[in-house]
Amino acid sequence: MARDFVNWVQEGNIAVITNDNPPMNVMSSKVAMELKECLLEIEENKECRALVLTGAGEKAFMAGADIKEFPQMFNVPGATYNFTKKLHEVLLYLENFPIPTIAAINGFTLGGGLELALAFDIRIASEKAQLGLPEIKLALFPGAGGTQRLPRLVGPSKAKEIMFSGDPISADEALKNGLVNQVVPHDKVLSSSKDFANKLASRAGAAIKLIKQAVNRGMNMSLDEAIKVEMDLFDQAFQTEDVSEGVNAFLEKREANLKHK
Repeated sequence: MARDFVNWVQEGNIAVITNDNPPMNVMSSKVAMELKECLLEIEENKECRALVLTGAGEKAFMAGADIKEFPQMFNVPGATYNFTKKLHEVLLYLENFPIPTIAAINGFTLGGGLELALAFDIRIASEKAQLGLPEIKLALFPGAGGTQRLPRLVGPSKAKEIMFSGDPISADEALKNGLVNQVVPHDKVLSSSKDFANKLASRAGAAIKLIKQAVNRGMNMSLDEAIKVEMDLFDQAFQTEDVSEGVNAFLEKREANLKHK
C-alpha cells in the first residue's frame, strides 16, 4: 500500500524504509502514523530479519519536527502532551522492535530526527551528516525522548552541552562520543547500512531478539535485577531450534543451517 511519505520495500531478508517528506523529511503527525504502519507490516513479514530506515534525497535523514504544526497547539491544554504521546508510542515500538534496526543517517539529523535515530539499535552516518537537538533555539527542549535517550548514549554532560547550545555536531564528533556506530562516505551510507543489515539478518534471529530484550530491559534495572533477566533469557535461548544446530555446526566445523526460531 503506497503512502504519502513513508514507504518500505523488502530486499531479500531486510526491510528498507524511506521517509520522503521533501524538502527536509521532517517529522509530522502523518509521518509518525505512516512509520508505525510500516513497522506493523514489517513485523508481520517473517522473512524480514533486519530493518534499515533512511531519508529520501541527499540532504536530510530527518531535519526535525514539522514546526508548522506547533502554532495550533498554543494555549490548548493537553495538545502538546497528546502530540508527544503519539510520538513516544511510535519510538518505543521502534526501540523494542523484534529485529535489528539501523538508521542510515544520510544528512541533517536534527530535533525529532535525532530523537528518531536514537530509537534505533545501530546508527550509520554519512561523513556529511550533522546531528543535533536545536529545540532550545525555539525556547523548547526535546520532547520525543531526546532528554532521556541521548544521555544514555553519550553521558549526561555531553548530552546537556548538545541540548543547551542547540548546535549540531559533525558525524566524526558523533562517532567519537558514541552517538553513531560508523561514519562512511556520503555515497555509501545506504549501501553500507544494507550490507550491515544483511550481515545481521544472517545471524540467529531468535537469539538476536533475546539479546535485544536483555539489553533494553536491563538498562532500566539494577545490575542484580538485570543479571536475573539475562539468566532467564539465556535459558530461553537454549529452548530455540537454532541453538542445537549452531552448537553442532561449530563442533562439526560446518556452516549452520539456521531456521531463525
